[in-house]
Amino acid sequence: MKKRIAIFASGSGSNAQKIMEYFKYSEDAEIAIVLSNNADAYVIQRADNFEIPVHVFDRNEFFKSDEIVKMLKNLNIDLIVLAGFLWLVPNNLLQAFPNKIINIHPALLPKYGGKGMYGDHVHKAVLANKETEHGITIHFANEHFDEGEVIYQGRFKVEPHDTLEVIKFKGQQLEHQQYPKVIDNLLKKM
Repeated sequence: MKKRIAIFASGSGSNAQKIMEYFKYSEDAEIAIVLSNNADAYVIQRADNFEIPVHVFDRNEFFKSDEIVKMLKNLNIDLIVLAGFLWLVPNNLLQAFPNKIINIHPALLPKYGGKGMYGDHVHKAVLANKETEHGITIHFANEHFDEGEVIYQGRFKVEPHDTLEVIKFKGQQLEHQQYPKVIDNLLKKM
């Protein structure tokens, strides 16, 4: 039986798209559903393009009910993938899927992690601190932002002339190459 993945995303969904592309013809795994806390997120269109069902939810449904947990259990989800999802995962979801929720962060954790550290905020801090190295971290989610056990880190050199756009591009390329592979490897161990 194919392993089943649920993707949570809040925005554009470029990582979600790469994951959908990677598993589109897989015999081992499939994207069962995409969930978003943003009804206007472009990830919804991306999921539609792949004919993957979407569920949009609000704060109440996510934080104050077990509806999301029930839905994911009913769908026999094996792995939850956070791909640009900006809310902290609630305890009921963490307990229902122990070590089965992963996140990607655009920095080399523990540097530049925590509440409010996402997207451009991370890259601007890296540039402001004149870091010579930057990268991505894929980690298990826990009850704190960006503190779960690290699964993979990828690095790249920050050149003195690199702009915000350049380091964003370098990081995104690394994310797009590595996140689907890390997911695949994790599923093979399940």
